[in-house]
Amino acid sequence: MANIFTRKKSPVAAPKAVGMTARDPEVAVLDVTALPRGPVGDIAIDGAAGVVVATNPGDRSISVLDADLGSAKVVAVGGEPTLVAVAEDRAYVATASLDHEAVTVVDTHAGTVIARYPLAFSATAMTISPDGKRLYVGRTGDEDVDVAVIDITAERIGTIGIGYRPGASVDAVRLDDSGRRLYVATTSLAGSALLTVDTDTVRVVRRLRLASPIRDLALGRDGLAYVLRSDRRDGGSIDVVDLAANTVTKSVAIGGAPTQLVVNSEGTRAYVVDYDRVAVFNTLTGEIVDELTGDGSPACVAVRADGRRLYVADFAGVVTSLAVPPSPMPLTYSQFVATDRIIRPDVRELTPAV
Repeated sequence: MANIFTRKKSPVAAPKAVGMTARDPEVAVLDVTALPRGPVGDIAIDGAAGVVVATNPGDRSISVLDADLGSAKVVAVGGEPTLVAVAEDRAYVATASLDHEAVTVVDTHAGTVIARYPLAFSATAMTISPDGKRLYVGRTGDEDVDVAVIDITAERIGTIGIGYRPGASVDAVRLDDSGRRLYVATTSLAGSALLTVDTDTVRVVRRLRLASPIRDLALGRDGLAYVLRSDRRDGGSIDVVDLAANTVTKSVAIGGAPTQLVVNSEGTRAYVVDYDRVAVFNTLTGEIVDELTGDGSPACVAVRADGRRLYVADFAGVVTSLAVPPSPMPLTYSQFVATDRIIRPDVRELTPAV
């Protein structure tokens, strides 16, 4: 039977919860809450602290919810929040206003702003290191793009230059588990590229050119990355990238106009936000195996570290948590490459930066 998102009773006037249906009967809706703060822009999960953080751009605030979405603290952040990352009872929120661009740090337990790091220009991508000690912020300006590195312990900011091209933007940044490789997705008038940065030398060591604008990037198991691309002519697609070989091993067309992608910890499922659905992509077979659809438009998703719970937020301000069944164990990497490796004429490797 289909699962329907319903709204919890609340004494506070809130937007109507959007009904959604999962084709997979094993996907169960656990909790739903409607935030009376307007559309949700981004969402992140702090599994250790047991909280979910959602940004409220129209309200210049964030909502800090418990894992069951039963209660929420609203914290003003002094600007329009665009991105959020969380670690160790802290929410790092990229904020923009007429006066300044900054990363605002919120103590999620106390619900207070405890620090603010100024940025020279707009934050368009963000990720935090596994140990919670460094925050990487992709910045996009009129005449420059780079990655700001905020050392949270030392409270200082450095930069990684990635080379400016006309019309360039930083679309996504992701750090591997070792913290030694930072992957930066960029798009410019000359095309898109996935850059590999050595965090010790803070230099770009590899580039992989791609055919169309990049929307998001996720790291999976066994040295694989999943790059979400989309343009008006061809719609959306997912590229599977072998990071060690710096090459695309598979590309799957998914259509629509996707904007975000997250991958579960097992590396077997990717959840893709489209304009009218969340598509569930099986990374082993390269197929869409499920969809979450309904009357509302999804804005963003986050998956818990154990891969068993998914949070979906929409443009009506509704946040829903779903229990996700365990995925099949992934194939070994050698099996995957042997059966699915393809050659892409529109992708080529550049020589490492010197």
